Amino acid sequence: MKTLVLVFAACGLASAGAPEGKATFAAKCAPCHGPNGEGRPAIAKMFGVEMHPLSSQYVQSKPDAEIKQIIANGKGKMKPVAGLAEKQVEDVIAYVRTLKE
Repeated sequence: MKTLVLVFAACGLASAGAPEGKATFAAKCAPCHGPNGEGRPAIAKMFGVEMHPLSSQYVQSKPDAEIKQIIANGKGKMKPVAGLAEKQVEDVIAYVRTLKE
């Protein structure tokens, strides 16, 4: 059984925290990134930024540590996401990984 779990984890099929991350994403991220991470063109246009769906290779190729830093510190015109515990950030990243194209 341990081998099966390791195989799923190695293949990216284990998404521990993704259900919890989806709820946090809906509350904290979806207003700008859209309910499924596809982005909101009107928000991007308003801020004058290029829109990258969270499912895109551009986002998915970023290491978890970089995404964590962006959530914590913001990037460009994106402000830091306040009020998230470490576990919530990890769960949001797990959810974002499920969006992969």
